[in-house]
Formats: sequence, structure tokens, C-alpha cells
Amino acid sequence: MQHIAQHRRPPIGRESIEPIASLDDLRRRLTQLEPPDAAAAAAARARQASLTKPPGSLGRLEALAVWLAAWQGREPPTLRRVGALVFVGNHGVAARGVSAYPAAVTAQMVANFEAGGAAINQLCRIAGADLVVVPLDLDRPTADFCVAPAMSEAECVDALARGRAAVADLDLLAVGEMGIANTTSAAALCAALHGGEAATWAGPGTGLDAAGVARKAAVIERALEHHRAALDDPLEVLRRLGGREIAAMAGAILAARARRIPVLLDGLVAGAAAAVLQALAPGALDHCQAAHRSAEPAHGRLLQKLGLRPLLDLDMRLGEASGAALAILLCRAALACHTGMATFAEAGVSGRSG
Repeated sequence: MQHIAQHRRPPIGRESIEPIASLDDLRRRLTQLEPPDAAAAAAARARQASLTKPPGSLGRLEALAVWLAAWQGREPPTLRRVGALVFVGNHGVAARGVSAYPAAVTAQMVANFEAGGAAINQLCRIAGADLVVVPLDLDRPTADFCVAPAMSEAECVDALARGRAAVADLDLLAVGEMGIANTTSAAALCAALHGGEAATWAGPGTGLDAAGVARKAAVIERALEHHRAALDDPLEVLRRLGGREIAAMAGAILAARARRIPVLLDGLVAGAAAAVLQALAPGALDHCQAAHRSAEPAHGRLLQKLGLRPLLDLDMRLGEASGAALAILLCRAALACHTGMATFAEAGVSGRSG
């Protein structure tokens, strides 16, 4: 019978998963981030070195296995409890014609998720992931951020807290979203956090033509100018230019860190939520992998800024955690090889000489 050395992390303290009380509370939590488990990572690397293959020959699958072990705090890692969270929000800026679809589609897609008819339902089924869809006050869109902050501080804190509360005890979490006009919000966040003209971050989203993209860029530029004096604070950037689903994703990513749950980030909008945390605390995304690079032009640029290398590049731009769900399958492949392959000693195969 195959034997795999066991390493288990100590229990996580309850104080690390208490609700977020304020934006200042969030700042405090970002100074107390959980580190990876060095012993579990070392044990996983040692097993990789003993398996019947040339060192490094499985490429990023090997790194994924070590990443899972480091953030789960155990060797071998497991993928028994895998989940996908899709946060859904409506944006007041949608009224400015920045999407190819009307805002009513947001609620209609929630019904489609619940009926099992969306792409994410199919992908979660084959990936063995439980799907949870979290609508966030769809009857109350955020304010038009061209003329006012998208959210009050209380609304932003509530969305962060609801994202945090949605995270269950999992071995792996895929994070994504749905919301008409949320690529406009994400592009505005990216421009505020990383600089550059709005036109360098605005993209077609749900399928805008060139004139639509130009209109979208102009809307973003107007919003940046309106909020210019407050954009040196990443949390004010989130509050003023973000959306409820974006804030909720940031809360979920932070909750996963407190629980030592590795996270797969979906596309541009999930990346923008993550970028807020990274701007507040370098290293805040160490437990995250970029599941894919979407076809939205700004996403690749954002991943470079965040220092994240995507696992997949399939020209996808759907959102709803679809790319992250596909990457779950890569993690399962990595784990299967990590735990199922024989070692050189078990197989009676000669190891590398010299």
C-alpha cells in the first residue's frame, strides 16, 4: 500500500474569521495575514522529488501541488471540499450605456444560475465544485460613480462582510462574479490603482463595438476626475468606483486567507477586487492563483501588475467564475499525480544518477 507522509496544520483561531466591522478593521486585518505553512510545502516538494519522473517534468502541475499543500497546511493536500462563489451586483453607471446588455440581465442571469442553465453550472458539475450564487441588493444598484461614490462606507463594509460570510470551510475556492457594467467598474479601479489613461483599461466587456468602448472610456475618465482627490487610498477607490459584488469578492478573498484556503481568481473583475487588497498589503494575494487570462484586453496587463501568471489562456471573457472553475480541473490533475504516482523506491525504478 502506498504510504504518504502526513503533515497537518494547527487549528485556526476563531478571531481570524470574525465579521468585518469597518474599513479601518479591514486595514487592521491586512496587517495580520496568515502565512503559508512552510513545513507542509517542504514535505510536498520532497514528495515531488521522489516521484517517478524527471525533476520539474510536470511543470506547473508540480507547483500547484506544493501551493495546495502550503495553503491548506497539510501534506498531502486534499480536494474533497471545493466551492465556487459567484457574487452578483448591479451598477448605477450601467445607465450610461457602457454595456451591450441592459441592467435587467443581471437578475435574469441569477435565475438562470438557480435553474442550472449557465456555463458555470456545467463547469462546476464536471469540476466537482459546489456552486453558491450570492446576489447583492439587485433592486438597489450602486450610485452612478460619475457623480457620486458608488457606495457609502456602510454599504461597502456590508458587501465586504457578506463576501466574507459566504466562505465555507473548503479545500479550494474559485471566486467570480456577474453584473452588467462591472467591467466598467473594474477598469476604473485598475486605472485608479495602477495609473494610465482610462482608454488603456476599458475593453469590450460583453461585446461593445469600438464606439461603445470609447464611450465606456469617457465614462471612466469622468469618474476618475470626479474622485481624483480621494484615489490615493485603495479602500476609497473600492468604495467610490467599485460595486457590491467587487467588494464582496475582496471580502471573500481575505476570509479565505484567514482560513488558509487557496483561491482561484477568475477574470478582470475578480482581479480588480484582488488588486485592492494587494494595494493595501503586498503579499495579500500569495494564497491566490490567476485561473486564466481573459480576452478582456486589460486583464493581462492587470495580472502583470499583480505578479500573477495565469494558468490558462483560452480567450474566455464570460465571467461568472467560469475560468476559475476550469482551473479546478488543473488542480485536481496536479493532486492526482502528486498523490497517485509511485516513488522511485516503490516502483523499483532507478533514480537520477550523478
